[in-house]
Amino acid sequence: MFQLGKTIVSEEIIDTDFVCNLSACKGACCIDGDAGAPVDSEEREILEKIYPKVKPYMRKQGIEAIEAQGVYTTNDEGEHETPLIDGRDCAYVSFDKKGVALCAIEEAYNQGAIDWKKPVSCHLYPVRVQDYSEFAAVNYHKWEICDDACTLGKELQVPVYKFVKQALIRKFGEDWYMELEKVAEKHRPMK
Repeated sequence: MFQLGKTIVSEEIIDTDFVCNLSACKGACCIDGDAGAPVDSEEREILEKIYPKVKPYMRKQGIEAIEAQGVYTTNDEGEHETPLIDGRDCAYVSFDKKGVALCAIEEAYNQGAIDWKKPVSCHLYPVRVQDYSEFAAVNYHKWEICDDACTLGKELQVPVYKFVKQALIRKFGEDWYMELEKVAEKHRPMK
């Protein structure tokens, strides 16, 4: 681990190669698991505002889940997350003709209906950020459903931090990312 400003960063985001392989996993990270995607405080307001424009891109079950639970939920620890359909799929998931999970929020963004891509936690994945009072921990989240992404990343020689570059800049800023690149340049050749 190393420190960058007010973040403690796991070396795994430099050491691990990763490129999403949707043809292999079919977007399993959006439909597996037992919790929704983390939603930060600013994003709750955004979800409230954009929901009417995202709704046309959603499945009936997702709309029903949101109308029953809200555009976000609060877990037992008081953290906010996207609602789930029957405790499984993210309510915002839709599927393409090949059965690949897509984000209805991102589809609305891609079609120009909204100007917000999706929750930053989704954009960052497989990086997870845990905020504490004095710092944020930036970690790689290893999940077996992403093994094909690690294989593809290794084949293409793309480390996690490069795969999620735009999301890291969105979360921490351009200067922070440039510092991360300097650390990575020194660290990665030793690999």
